[in-house]
Amino acid sequence: MSLEIINQNSNVISIKLNDIPLQYANALRRVCLNGIPILAIDTVNIIENSSVLADEGLAHRLALIPLSMPVSRFNEPLKCSCNNKSGCSNCRVILMMDSGSKDKTRTIMSNEIISENEDVKPVSNNIPIVELAVGQRLKIEAYARLGRGTTHAKWNSANISVLTHTNRKNEYILTVESTGTLSPIQLISSGINELSNRLHEFKENINKIEL
Repeated sequence: MSLEIINQNSNVISIKLNDIPLQYANALRRVCLNGIPILAIDTVNIIENSSVLADEGLAHRLALIPLSMPVSRFNEPLKCSCNNKSGCSNCRVILMMDSGSKDKTRTIMSNEIISENEDVKPVSNNIPIVELAVGQRLKIEAYARLGRGTTHAKWNSANISVLTHTNRKNEYILTVESTGTLSPIQLISSGINELSNRLHEFKENINKIEL
């Protein structure tokens, strides 16, 4: 079995999978798409929202903003030793926004989100959130936590993950486009580790049944 990078840029990577059965290649494709734990805004406390966008719509927009994150820095909430519903610095990140009120209409962008962790922030400063009219204000406190895309699309680690077959037996091309949360190479590496852990866990469960 071997993997070979055949194309890579800041957002997309294509790798050639040699001598890998289809079921494993497809499993890696699926894991890269929605099986890698990544950070996304999960809870939003609306302190003030006088915009035309309802609180629920605002929370939804914030949740879908991709956040950069250091690999393996945070724990999944249910696996964190803090056992705290509110979480701790090892399983959540607090983000704040206070637009203030202005005397002109303006669009609130993602660059106005302030994070308590400098490594966790929107992957782009130019994502529009809501337009505020004169005198309107938006003030929120949000919590980002690890999750998987199989639970909600806001935790998808890739925009696309496509597997194509070459003319050779057990040879495939896997193309993955990152949302920006992880670099393409981090996405592939994390996907391989996640798949390996799942296979190991599955093998252990089978052995327990046999005993």
